[in-house]
Amino acid sequence: MAALDTTRPFAAAGSAGRSAGIFATLVGAFAAWNDARLTRKSLSALTDRELDDIGLCRGDIDTVSYRY
Repeated sequence: MAALDTTRPFAAAGSAGRSAGIFATLVGAFAAWNDARLTRKSLSALTDRELDDIGLCRGDIDTVSYRY
């Protein structure tokens, strides 16, 4: 799981602040995509019985992986 610290204020204003904001958005989007990918991979590795134990079926994997 990736972590991004966005509580530190940027010293520069103007375009430098905007480019840093765009970079933070891209890093956050990549982290969300990677988390969804890992979740999908982990759930796909489970058997149908194990998925049933946690209340899921194979058709739910894509929906669950992008939920968070």
